[in-house]
Amino acid sequence: MSASYVPGAGRGAAAPPRLDADGRRARRGPSGPAGDLSGLLGRVADGARLSAADALRLFRDASLLDLGIAADLVRRRVHPDPVVTYIVDRNINYTNICVVRCSFCAFYRDPGHPEGYLHDTASLHAKIEETLALGGTGILMQGGHHPDLPLSFPRLHVHGFSPSEIQHMVAVSGVPLAGVLARLKGAGLDSIPGGGGEILVDEVRRRISPLKTMSDEWLAVMEEAHRQGLPTTATMMFGHVETLEDRVTHMQRVRDLQDRSLAGAPAAFTAFISWTYKSENTALGGEETTSADYLRTQALSRLFLDNIPNIQSSWVTQGKEIGQVALKFGANDMGSTMIEENVVRAAGAHGCTTRVEIERLIRDAGYTPRQRDTLYRPVA
Repeated sequence: MSASYVPGAGRGAAAPPRLDADGRRARRGPSGPAGDLSGLLGRVADGARLSAADALRLFRDASLLDLGIAADLVRRRVHPDPVVTYIVDRNINYTNICVVRCSFCAFYRDPGHPEGYLHDTASLHAKIEETLALGGTGILMQGGHHPDLPLSFPRLHVHGFSPSEIQHMVAVSGVPLAGVLARLKGAGLDSIPGGGGEILVDEVRRRISPLKTMSDEWLAVMEEAHRQGLPTTATMMFGHVETLEDRVTHMQRVRDLQDRSLAGAPAAFTAFISWTYKSENTALGGEETTSADYLRTQALSRLFLDNIPNIQSSWVTQGKEIGQVALKFGANDMGSTMIEENVVRAAGAHGCTTRVEIERLIRDAGYTPRQRDTLYRPVA
């Protein structure tokens, strides 16, 4: 067990009673649940690989604070300096016209809907110039599955197009996946965001987005992108109809692909970002999960995804205060200032900030802020 790992207590604090997943006092000692879990967390904090079965045990039985302490230890092992990064960029949602009609999405509009839009090239260029003027270093380009856009639209140097959008381009153009990615890369695409990952379990995807790409298709885009030297991120949107087992399966599939890419491809996943489902204005509806569940899930992602260096705090869906707390639950990155974002905003998450504020949030949490670019390189 790590000498720094003290189950049930933060460093410098008296140990509170350990509670189990239902809020009951847990047994202590090497033969009880607390002893077993603390040993497991200590091994993971020291660098042991976490199995899917043990990850599920921790999800169900470990206390929130124990998960946070272990995730913070791993974060400090991977990133020893007390630095938290952030990026100044803009999410350009170039169209809300979409044919896949995901039940969890409040952003899309059917073709022909009066509220549907498609930004023209001049509008996109204006948004880019404004981003540069605000000190931005990147553009995240994502939009709906528009039935009529040609593969050549748009030709911009961007971090853009989720795997589901790219598979839609394959279907519309008739060009094979490898060819679509090669053409996008040739047009200036530098990296691919992990949007559309949701939960990489087909049973879940059929319930919340049956017309969207299934799990193997999402993963195929990422694997081919890595083969072609395009870095990508991985995401998970949770807190809707999935189970804890589904979340672990999702992370297992991401970790397995990362193992393959690191072993033989010129690029890989740069970061993992999880966020919670927002229900406002969606067809799926239902209750939203808690911030405690978010923090547990993020901590588990840091413990389980031992081959992905960066874990991003989801302050946009959780709020800035929980975003700060998440920095003690395994996250080393505060994400974007969000000059513009429209997808989760449509579902009730209204988040934007400035460079000044995001740096203050990071400092108040006890870290040194550092601006980065899309590929996690420091910005001078």
